[in-house]
Amino acid sequence: MYDWFLGGKDNYPVDEELGRQLVSFAPVIPVMARMNRAFVHRATRWAAGRGVRQFLDIGTGIPTGPNLHQVAQEVAPEARVVYCDNDPIVPAHAGALLRGTPERSVDYVQADARDTDAILERARGTLDFDRPVALSLIALLHFIGDEDGAYELVERLKKELAPGSCLIMSHLTPDFHPEEASRKVVDLYRAGGLTMDMRSRDRFARFFDGLEPVAPGIVAAEDWHPELGEPVPGQEGVLSGTYAAVVRKG
Repeated sequence: MYDWFLGGKDNYPVDEELGRQLVSFAPVIPVMARMNRAFVHRATRWAAGRGVRQFLDIGTGIPTGPNLHQVAQEVAPEARVVYCDNDPIVPAHAGALLRGTPERSVDYVQADARDTDAILERARGTLDFDRPVALSLIALLHFIGDEDGAYELVERLKKELAPGSCLIMSHLTPDFHPEEASRKVVDLYRAGGLTMDMRSRDRFARFFDGLEPVAPGIVAAEDWHPELGEPVPGQEGVLSGTYAAVVRKG
């Protein structure tokens, strides 16, 4: 659906069907998705600009250009990136993504986000976890409930990060919209067989326990260092409905 929201063509009728239901209820959702994507680009530029040369992107989805490795390598051509997703459809698209990149600079892991041991084991083939890594969990954790181990998986990943690493996250929240509208979105996702847990600011902040926030801290995605990118067409007056933050491991 994310690919469909972004205007991509690598999606399927079931994705489009639920996507259209959501857009009929809230026509700005595609703009909101692009605002989240723009945050990813800005945060990646920020990390690469401060010397981070390794990136682990879990829950990458079907690649939509420019992708994380393209943004990172524009700043630092030597940057290494590992993508991870559990969707069996993604590897076919990832194969095309990997072609033309420097050898061993980009890799792809097929694994569920909750299988952190498998992700870390495979990622070590490309990344050195004794050096700083930027861990991206973008628009992912709202699909994993508390009872499914959302906080535990983040803690496991945080423990593996070397000092100087950073965690880049975005997450849907009900805080910016009326309760009824948020409940409708949750119901539509659940009717499509998907978990949807739009966490409040306090619940989102729990993911960062023990880490140091990077200014401006937890903010709406569109308010995180907008000077590092270009505005998304149509975003004026639109709320992303997404919290975003970058935090560092000291």
